[in-house]
Amino acid sequence: MADRADAAARPAFYAARPGGWRDWWTLLHPPYTAWHLSYVVIGACLAPHVYASRLLASLAAFFLAVGVAAHALDELHGRPLRTSIPGPLLTAATVFGLAGALALGAVGIAVIGWPAGWILLPFMVAGPVLVVAYNAELFGGVVHTDIGFAAAWGAFPALTGYAAQDGTLSLAALLAAAGALALSAAQRRLSAPARAIRRRVVRAEGTITFADGHAVPVTARLLLDPLERALRAASWAIVLLAAALATARLSGTIP
Repeated sequence: MADRADAAARPAFYAARPGGWRDWWTLLHPPYTAWHLSYVVIGACLAPHVYASRLLASLAAFFLAVGVAAHALDELHGRPLRTSIPGPLLTAATVFGLAGALALGAVGIAVIGWPAGWILLPFMVAGPVLVVAYNAELFGGVVHTDIGFAAAWGAFPALTGYAAQDGTLSLAALLAAAGALALSAAQRRLSAPARAIRRRVVRAEGTITFADGHAVPVTARLLLDPLERALRAASWAIVLLAAALATARLSGTIP
């Protein structure tokens, strides 16, 4: 019971017990990072030809930019995950993550060559801008919105994954980006109230009375469980879908 109460008191359903390396695990937001990396894979797998090396480089760049830099910057901005990671280390992680992502992008341009590789340049500029603008809530928070989140962490990875493979964009890439946008918007609509309940709600009161007369007390857990179960299921679903596409394309079963 004590372990269950401890888990319920944590700032996220995936958060580990506080302290040491576990703070870094929590900082990475594992299910959400995997979710958004999956969009890179899905976008890449829609390209006419899939190059494993380009896909791995794209995943590494997004892991550094989103998994490391964006989440470290977010933790600097108010400590929502309540980690004890020192501020200078979070700053260093932010800089390292963005610099590493940019370096991988530059290598990608050089490897792919002119003119196809240069389509990556706008993505290299937009990526760090989105990370900083969203997580630091710049420009009056205009990017830190439902649609800003969906565009930055949904549509953008899908488009980048495709562009890194093909050096172009296509209708298929745009449709995948639209799908990723919608899924990320749904994610945001579930995760925002889940975060609020976990981190800010002190007490929930009242009852739900059904037509047959029986009543269920309203508790924070009653409100939270369906949100987090949906998020868990969706994160696994999108990762498995991306893995299936990658397996099929890289094994040559899809022409």
